[in-house]
Amino acid sequence: MPTNDPTATPIAGSAGPGPYLPPATQPVRAVVWVIHLALPLLGLWLLLAHHDRINVKWQHNPSHFWLIIAVAGINMILGAMISQASARRSDARLLLVSLVFLSSAGFFLLHGLTTPKMILPGPNYGFDLSQPVGLFVASGFAFASALPLGDRAAAVVLRSQAWLRGGLVLLLVAWGVLSLIPGLTPLSSKPPEQGAGLGGAELLGLVLYGAAAMLLFRLHRRRPAAMLISLITAYALLAEAMLAGMYHRNWHLSWWLWHLLLTFAFVFVAYGAHIQSRREGGTAGLFDSVALAATVRRVRADYERALEELVGHLRRRADSRVPVATRLAGKFGLTEAQAAVLDRAGEALANERELSERLAALVDLGNRARVGLPEDELLVQSLDRARQAYGDVRIALVSDGRVALGSAEYREADFPAGGPIRANGSVIHPLTVKGRLAGALRVPVGRTSQDDALAAALAGQMSISLENVRLYRELETLFRQYMSPDVAKSLLADPRTAELGGELVELTALFADLKGFTTFSERVAPGEIVEMLNRYHTAAVPIILGNGGTIVQFVGDALLALFNAPARQADHAEAAARAGLAMQEAAAEIVAEAPGYPRFRIGINTGPALVGNIGSPQLRGFNAMGDCVNVAARLEGIAEPGTVVIGQNTLDRIGPHARVRSLGELSLKGKEKPVHAYVLSGLS
Repeated sequence: MPTNDPTATPIAGSAGPGPYLPPATQPVRAVVWVIHLALPLLGLWLLLAHHDRINVKWQHNPSHFWLIIAVAGINMILGAMISQASARRSDARLLLVSLVFLSSAGFFLLHGLTTPKMILPGPNYGFDLSQPVGLFVASGFAFASALPLGDRAAAVVLRSQAWLRGGLVLLLVAWGVLSLIPGLTPLSSKPPEQGAGLGGAELLGLVLYGAAAMLLFRLHRRRPAAMLISLITAYALLAEAMLAGMYHRNWHLSWWLWHLLLTFAFVFVAYGAHIQSRREGGTAGLFDSVALAATVRRVRADYERALEELVGHLRRRADSRVPVATRLAGKFGLTEAQAAVLDRAGEALANERELSERLAALVDLGNRARVGLPEDELLVQSLDRARQAYGDVRIALVSDGRVALGSAEYREADFPAGGPIRANGSVIHPLTVKGRLAGALRVPVGRTSQDDALAAALAGQMSISLENVRLYRELETLFRQYMSPDVAKSLLADPRTAELGGELVELTALFADLKGFTTFSERVAPGEIVEMLNRYHTAAVPIILGNGGTIVQFVGDALLALFNAPARQADHAEAAARAGLAMQEAAAEIVAEAPGYPRFRIGINTGPALVGNIGSPQLRGFNAMGDCVNVAARLEGIAEPGTVVIGQNTLDRIGPHARVRSLGELSLKGKEKPVHAYVLSGLS
């Protein structure tokens, strides 16, 4: 796995003495690098400026022959390695870089083979021109390799690779035949005394190498990599070699200089590849940092898939880590060093994922302990969620002072100071409610130092959830017996809703009482009065609650219910009307069973009212105040037993669904203007 992140970018605002600069672009390193590249040009200038004294002639044909053969061989190996990498990654840039090395190496080899008095009796044009031509051809490939090729251009290059390679081979073979067979062509004839050149075409190659180096340097700024620096340096040295070769002083020191520059260029890349291959333990991903951005993304995706697969194996613990890493190395083409890095990264990521999932499970468990969730449902859901993160978690509650977990039983005294105990590869934590043992939780023993703390946190969260659900159940039972369920839920979910105050809400108020209750009370025993009221309220309360209403008052035989407060209802007027009609039907059934009982009369009205908690800091109640509520009470007062009277606003809200009989304009107590009222007989 490459040691350089192919997508690394500076992080704005990160801590540190200054902005991040890649290696070899930091100020000191950059200066040293530039000096190394400038020294050969300075030497060339000195040799040419003082050619009589310094630029001496040294002709040793065997040294030239074997130097060129060795360097060309190294270059051929590099070109073959990069070509293999381009085939493995299907990368157009690596293909073009390989052609840079192969073309320059091929012509360099031909230059060596035409060394005078080795194979041929004397120099020829092929000896002088082979290397300039090779550098010129390679400059075109170098420039193309540095371009930011898009997907379409890269695909064209890859489709043309057979033609490019075949054309290069044909060119080299033809050049060799024409250069090595005496008298066949002008290439095999004797050159001028001072050597032959390309007539200034070298300048174009110089520009192409310079442009390629600059483009790769920009790439290096975005994706710092050692191999990129090696390639940039090689392109710069090849440009200098082309410049030095323009001065045709064969066998002088200035002529040997461009040979040395070529040697340094190729050896520099070879040495960089050697160092990086030792660091990574192989050559599989040696040139990945030079590849196109699309290839880099594919490579990173491969590594991510390998890492994810390794994490999966590690978390399942199905195999030992070494076989898994070895198998993944073969599957994804990783070196031993890359597999070792992947193994360590996978272990760290597996632990981090495990930690994150366990923390997420704790958060989920806290969210599940909400109002209204039954204890059995809470335990089932919590156990399922805990097993997803912690493994084979078991839970049991106290029964007759004992907790049975499998074949083992535990009592409160078995847990020293309320702490956990270890048994059979698990940790058993006590679950407590109000300081007493309520159950036990068994969690598998973890692998890291954090696992014990996370298991204790899980047990603590489960204890809190268990205590909360039991407390909510007690409070809910108590509250629901003395107030409407909507008010009870609101108080349990947010105690601040009990604060004094209110808000203006449009609601529908329903008033109901028993006509003739006073007369009935005078002629029956108190016990019968209570029985009669309970029968009516037992029938009326479910009807009101079932239609979304909230009962805020019981006053003797009367009750007040609100619709659209505190729970919001879009059809609150129609809901109140349905409730009133259903109450009258239920009351008729009661009277049929107990003749002589008084009958409900109901008034309903819609309008704005102030809704909230009214009273004092010591004692308060949920209620509503306003003209809307007062009118509902007045309509109830004029209603005949067994009827439901509604106001104009309520009828307007219900619309044509209501079947009504008008009572006309009524003068109600406390109202300056008459109120139009209706007897409601049904809803369509």
